[in-house]
Amino acid sequence: MRLFIREHLALTCWVVAILFTVVAVFWYDGYNDWVTAAYAVALGLFLYIGYLVYRYYSHRSFYTRMSRSMDSLKEFVPLNETSPLSLALEKLLDSQYGQYHAHLHRLEQRQQEYLTFMNQWVHQMKTPLSVIELTVEGQEDDDPRLVSIREEADQMRRGLETVLYVARLDTFEQDFSVEPVILRTAGEEAIHELKRFFIRNHVYPEIHIDPALVVQSDAKWLRFVLVQLLSNAIKYSAGSGQKIYVRAYDAERSIMLEVQDQGIGIPKSDLNRVFQPFFTGENGRHFKESTGMGLYIAKEVLTRMNHQIDLESVYGEGTTVRITFNS
Repeated sequence: MRLFIREHLALTCWVVAILFTVVAVFWYDGYNDWVTAAYAVALGLFLYIGYLVYRYYSHRSFYTRMSRSMDSLKEFVPLNETSPLSLALEKLLDSQYGQYHAHLHRLEQRQQEYLTFMNQWVHQMKTPLSVIELTVEGQEDDDPRLVSIREEADQMRRGLETVLYVARLDTFEQDFSVEPVILRTAGEEAIHELKRFFIRNHVYPEIHIDPALVVQSDAKWLRFVLVQLLSNAIKYSAGSGQKIYVRAYDAERSIMLEVQDQGIGIPKSDLNRVFQPFFTGENGRHFKESTGMGLYIAKEVLTRMNHQIDLESVYGEGTTVRITFNS
């Protein structure tokens, strides 16, 4: 109704102005019968109001639909009116929706082709990587060149695994399975996967988790998140000789899992943006290997698993990342 009134407000003023202009012309011409003039104006307004009533009821569904916003494309409903304006608008919207749907389908197809290519490429890269690992396996550990090859191979394997997991985010629901997860086991597996990274950077893990602590989550995705958090902790504590603590404990109606390092910490000005993609902040200027994706990916995964992640940090003292599992 409001849209109808706003649309016809200018026309109403114009019609009233025309009626009084006609009356004024007759008045200046010497015709001064006010009763007839008033009757003529009233008759004109009555006919105009009748037109407005007809217009409103014949286009009511049109104005109602135009006044309500759409939350999704599926809400589009044909107007089922025969007026030229409604038919033209319905035809235009139908054409626009068809073009939009075709464009969206092309984009989805390209994205799927890209993801397929990335998955195939990662699997292809795993073959030469496995050959490299087998070649240096069992060789003398005192050769610094072989040690460096092992470390770089480990880093390459973690990078390839990250690419695979990120590619699976679009189909997360199909790759997600809730099951009881023993937090200590998940922490130990993540630490074991990064054991060479710990040794290389001269930092040491220390785990304080009761084996009885069990949460409902996905073991594979949770291990992936822990690897991301531990990798960040190691990277920003490199060479310090400090410890990285992995703790878990019961809180009110939830279980908390913490990864705490004693590294360089995060400047206060960067804390509100650490979960944004590709944000490296002040520390990214000093650590060239920073991609700004670790915490973003971790938050995306945990949010999809209905877990919460928080971060506390003091620059120069260290960082604590906390995962909350609701009971």
